[in-house]
Amino acid sequence: MELAELIGLRVTVQGMLQVICLTSVAYWIIWIIYTRFFHPLARFPGPFWASVSRAWIVSSVAGGDPHGPQRLLHAQHGPIVRIAPNELAISDPDAIKVIYGVNSGFVKSDFYLFFRAPYTRYPDHFTVMDHKVHATRRRIVNGTYTMPVVLQSESYIDTCTNLLLRKFGQFADSGKSLDLFEWMRMYAYDVVGELYFSKMFGLMEAESDNLGVMKATDTLIPAMSMSGVMATYVRSLFKLSGALLAEIRQPIGALDGLAKAADIAVNAHIQNSAESTNISSPRTDFVFKLYKLHEEQGEKLDFQIEDIKLEAFAAYFAGSDTTSIHLSSTLYYIIRSPAIYGTLMNEIDQATNRGELSSPHLSYHEASRLPYLSACIREGARFHPSVALTMPRDVPAAGCTIAGKFIPGGFRVGINPSVMQLDTTVFGKDADEFNPDRWLTPDADKMNKYILQYGAGERNCMGKNIAMCEIYKLVPELLRSYRLKLEDADNSLQTSGLWLYKPAAMKIRIYRR
Repeated sequence: MELAELIGLRVTVQGMLQVICLTSVAYWIIWIIYTRFFHPLARFPGPFWASVSRAWIVSSVAGGDPHGPQRLLHAQHGPIVRIAPNELAISDPDAIKVIYGVNSGFVKSDFYLFFRAPYTRYPDHFTVMDHKVHATRRRIVNGTYTMPVVLQSESYIDTCTNLLLRKFGQFADSGKSLDLFEWMRMYAYDVVGELYFSKMFGLMEAESDNLGVMKATDTLIPAMSMSGVMATYVRSLFKLSGALLAEIRQPIGALDGLAKAADIAVNAHIQNSAESTNISSPRTDFVFKLYKLHEEQGEKLDFQIEDIKLEAFAAYFAGSDTTSIHLSSTLYYIIRSPAIYGTLMNEIDQATNRGELSSPHLSYHEASRLPYLSACIREGARFHPSVALTMPRDVPAAGCTIAGKFIPGGFRVGINPSVMQLDTTVFGKDADEFNPDRWLTPDADKMNKYILQYGAGERNCMGKNIAMCEIYKLVPELLRSYRLKLEDADNSLQTSGLWLYKPAAMKIRIYRR
């Protein structure tokens, strides 16, 4: 190629690059002007970068503290703030019923798609977006998760509690400290194993994350959350880059192991059924109950073997961490306050002395009748909810009025529980303090309507009764057996908010009572 042609080619390439650069600059100038002044959500206040791109919300989630900046934004701008070009965060308590109420017309946004298990006949209850599909599929299994049915498995929870108390006794005798949050996680995971598969996963026995399941969720849930808040056009690239990393592939392998455990449990019940004229099982675990439902009404309800496996897998993935956060944070704030700790112990000891709490294991019904214990558990759910992001929904096509402002259809709105549940107009001037006494007032039932710990409306958590049974039974059982003391009670609890509002290590020492 001659020199003149090379020069001409160079000029052409430079010209193309200049056109591309100028086009990009012009696009962003036009886009910024549009989003700031002409966009349907332009009238709502918020950070500059949040109004022009999703970079602001992505960075806040990546930093592990999305709830902190959102609290400041609401304090500065009021109940509606713009956290992305097409998304608003709401802190108005009355908006809970509007957004999350039954038949509200708001549907889950595509944020939840990244939490969905692949290759399933129907989406799981947490990620399904279609209201009719959700209602139909939930109706099939709802009866399995009622409190009376959950309490049929109460003795299985006691089995897990026995092991936890034995392990805590070893720590008491050795004088070594332990991480309360880590142990509550191991307990919650093992309870799921015992309830669904008739066998604990073995985390407490190993005193470690021996299967890698906790590490799996610690890696994958933040990645899923990051994907969910990103702009649509970069999500696929983000997922592809993650799939190439060993740090992502290894947790996926751990979850595959749990999926196989679900397969084995279901297949065992199939074999038991084939070998007997009666549907029988040495243990009526949750997989057995779901399999019995399949046997009796599977064809009529379109409830197949694959659906049982999904229920079992989802129970681990969706329920363990939320329960352990509620359980550990409640215990943390109880033992951090000598006054609260003393009042609760007085109630537990007096009830035990009066014979109102059975031994060696108290029942859920006995524990639920203790008013101060109930107040502490409810306050734990309020003060430290398990989720630290907004729970996004798409506004119905006709639009909707929220906090006195009309919001057009198709945009995303949501309420952050860790923001809303500190609202002073609902919970009082001391809303930013852990105070169980607020639940002993006449306004307690009214306040309860504003708690989003286990969701709201028709999309509330189906496993709530399992979590409540665990928490109500374990807290008094643990406290009447051992005295717990924080190693560092002077400093505030450190947290991270990559979807789950996880506490940092809670170092405690155990003493026998």
